[in-house]
Amino acid sequence: MISPGKAEGEAIVSKEPIGFYGGIDPKTGVVIEKGHELEGQSVKEKILVFPQGKGSTVGSYVIYGMKRNGVAPAAIVNKETETVVATGVILAGIPCVDGIDIDKIKTGDKLIVNADEATVGVG
Repeated sequence: MISPGKAEGEAIVSKEPIGFYGGIDPKTGVVIEKGHELEGQSVKEKILVFPQGKGSTVGSYVIYGMKRNGVAPAAIVNKETETVVATGVILAGIPCVDGIDIDKIKTGDKLIVNADEATVGVG
């Protein structure tokens, strides 16, 4: 477990790392990184699944800002959570789990995330 909590929702999956600073608009929750496979899509209230974060430590505050603005993902699932994402989800109180084989999850899957037990199920 990276950040405790439980969430259910629709998965939005990226095979590419996500950089929150300059990559996701903290006012809308829309991916704005040019050329990113999720460009133009909203992460609001979705279960955001991606390998790991990338980029500036300011990304932690972007995650927190998304939560304050009501556009944050319901939960985050990573293959490996690095410091920027870990700090952001803890500050924002967003459930987060890592060590998950994300290759088995597809966009549109209904997921049940129990970060308290570090589990992700397809429901």
